[in-house]
Amino acid sequence: MSNSNHTTKSIFALIKQSLKGDEQMDYTSGSIRKAVFMLAIPMIIEMSMESVFALVDLFFVGHLHNSQHTLQTVSLTESVLSIMYALAIGISMAATAVVARRIGEKNPDAAATAGVQAIWLSLILTAIISVAGFIYAADILRLMGAEPETIAMGTTYTRIMMGGSIVIMLLFLINGIFRGAGDASMAMKSLMIANCCNIVLCPLLINGLGPIPAFGLNGAAMATTIGRGIGVVYQLYHLFKGAGVIKIHRKNIKMEWPVIRSLVNIASPGTFQFIIGSCSWILLARLVAETGHSTASAGYQTAIRVVIFFILPAWGLSNASATLVGQNLGAKQPDRAQESVLKTAKYSGVFMGIVSLIFLLGAEPILGIFTNDVVVKEIAAEALRIITAGYIFYGVGMVIVSSFNGAGDTWTPTWINLFGFWLFQIPLAYLLAQYFKMGPTGVFIAIPVAETLMAVAAFILFRRGKWKTVTV
Repeated sequence: MSNSNHTTKSIFALIKQSLKGDEQMDYTSGSIRKAVFMLAIPMIIEMSMESVFALVDLFFVGHLHNSQHTLQTVSLTESVLSIMYALAIGISMAATAVVARRIGEKNPDAAATAGVQAIWLSLILTAIISVAGFIYAADILRLMGAEPETIAMGTTYTRIMMGGSIVIMLLFLINGIFRGAGDASMAMKSLMIANCCNIVLCPLLINGLGPIPAFGLNGAAMATTIGRGIGVVYQLYHLFKGAGVIKIHRKNIKMEWPVIRSLVNIASPGTFQFIIGSCSWILLARLVAETGHSTASAGYQTAIRVVIFFILPAWGLSNASATLVGQNLGAKQPDRAQESVLKTAKYSGVFMGIVSLIFLLGAEPILGIFTNDVVVKEIAAEALRIITAGYIFYGVGMVIVSSFNGAGDTWTPTWINLFGFWLFQIPLAYLLAQYFKMGPTGVFIAIPVAETLMAVAAFILFRRGKWKTVTV
């Protein structure tokens, strides 16, 4: 009994240490299991917090009048914003890889310089996208197959979300810098603050209270943008004034074009890698809307939001893998980097297996939280059960792919995505939905089949070990 109590106390002490982040661990030595644990816990919470943004909006918007159209607005806008997420993740991934490598080399000043250059790069790119999204918001919804009533109701919402996409970019990017430095708790805290603000502001701005007017659907966009903006302010404060591993000084702010070019070389295929996946999800969303109309679209998007909520914790594990790979390659320890990936993949597979079982047994009660529409809930439950059939493979595949990115080998997962999504998943979805007349169900089936094959391909390429030789 005493040994059991001691073990329990040790686990809770480790959890507390990982969440507080007061003591920075050297991830290039010592227990790999502890390293994974220390990084993964705050990263899992961080990724969960990111998905909470979407779920909070979905909850409040789903209970508005004409919920089919409001839900479709939110869902289709998020589908388009996934391109921004792809760009943010691509640059964030490059920043994580370079910062982690410099930290592994025991050069925190060079890591800070790399982080600033990534911020400069993101600001330039996001300005262009934000302006275009603000101007062409209605055309974006029309292109996505939204119904006329949805376009009339949702254009302002889309305009706010697209126009404020700079905070999406910075929130992802700066957290990538913190993760590369091994300061996962700071990334977690920034998203927790942003989420708390969104949770408070969402009902206030949607429904109104006292002197605060009710903005309806547009209030959800306002709350999300403001919440993320507050999170970014918190991040910047700790980058410039904090006492973490990464601290930016005036000398680091100057543009360093060789560093920017290095980041572009990593981020370009990395961004394309995620754009491939995002465009695939956009085409699948459009195919569901075409074959099942607004009700099927609302059901599918509701299921996807729930799926993402549980995939993002596994993404937290994969981010831990990327940090461990980058820092250990920087410390000239490729074997330790490989062992870290394999252990993390095992943990991720077990976690996703448990989640899959939960969804198979309790899809309807879970989905009932987010919609009162019986037909929407039935479609969402079908989508959820089919898609989660491949959850174990998702978990393992995400860790393997992230290990390539953490090493700076962003081309390998890009090719996997290109073949897996565009040359297999999309054709299969169209074949099942249109030719075999399966409608949205055909789209649902194509998702786990393609993701499973991609995970197997990633594992085979990982075992070949070419990622260990990449320099950044």
